[in-house]
Amino acid sequence: MSKYEVQQTMQIEPMKVLIYGVEGIGKTTFASKFPDPIFIDTEGSTGFINARKLPNPTSWTMLLDELEDIKSEPRGKTLIIDTLDWAERLAKKYLMDKNKWAAIDSTNYGSRYVALSDEIGKLLNKLTEIKDVGINVVLTAHAETKKHELPDEMGQYDKYTLKLEKRDAGLAKEWADMILFFNYKTTIISDSKSNSKKATGGQRVMYTTHKPAWDAKNRLGLPDELPIDFEAIRELFEAKTGMSTTQIKSESTQIPQKHQQIPLPEEPPVIEDEPELVEAQAAPAFNEEIPSSIPQSLADLMTVNHVTTDEIMQVIYVGGFMPQGTPLENVPAELWGHLASNWDKVLNMLETQIRK
Repeated sequence: MSKYEVQQTMQIEPMKVLIYGVEGIGKTTFASKFPDPIFIDTEGSTGFINARKLPNPTSWTMLLDELEDIKSEPRGKTLIIDTLDWAERLAKKYLMDKNKWAAIDSTNYGSRYVALSDEIGKLLNKLTEIKDVGINVVLTAHAETKKHELPDEMGQYDKYTLKLEKRDAGLAKEWADMILFFNYKTTIISDSKSNSKKATGGQRVMYTTHKPAWDAKNRLGLPDELPIDFEAIRELFEAKTGMSTTQIKSESTQIPQKHQQIPLPEEPPVIEDEPELVEAQAAPAFNEEIPSSIPQSLADLMTVNHVTTDEIMQVIYVGGFMPQGTPLENVPAELWGHLASNWDKVLNMLETQIRK
């Protein structure tokens, strides 16, 4: 009897999608068409769409904490980080504050870029774990053009690349199941009489396969070019993920948002026989006002984790960072940044030494 069972290769499962393109072409709007989306907005670009989101992360630590929260308590069918390049900025700031670097550069044979790619790798690993619990993951990113050399002295050409450090871009492209590149398609018309040329068009186009001028790939069998409309990929996406998106309408037939009725949330059912359960569902509010002298990145972590100002000061005292009784206003900015960068250790100290 054989030890190993032969399995079917084709799997119905969530997808990891990377969407990048030129500024203002509609990446965020397109991403919002995926089934039951929840955004993590790193650059403040979701204010014009009707969707749900987690609080905007003000630090790299907070972003990773939000991902861990989604993984431990899954919500929605699609998690969207908008955008990856702005998330990379948070990672850079985290490393610069933690290591007291003035910049992310090639110092010490590129060790700083390696450290940055390690952080992006942590992000992508967490996103894979989220995909494994049954949630699609969509990353949006901006594009930039860079010169690429052709072989045999054939010259250069412009290529649209992810607006990320080279190592990070490589990791993101390898991670994704599907990469879609958004751009405006321009047609060049030549006049044979005057030997002149002019550009026309400007149609928004989604490119799904790799070309020398951009990176793209898909495993759905999509045509090379499609209009930027979720309807163009809906049927094949549903077949791959097993998730219905029938509530999505084509952008060309959508009712303008100013005329749409935003549905009111349904009233939760009243459970008369189990009052204890109803009460247990209500999480206690955290109403403490964090002093303005504590940086916003740390204040946000304190708020979502219900850490009071007194407790964070006890971490400072118990950890030996400052003498017992040091006033809050005398805590240096570098120490606040250190606590934010090592938030997991702060929480561990609270649980094991301060709150017990």
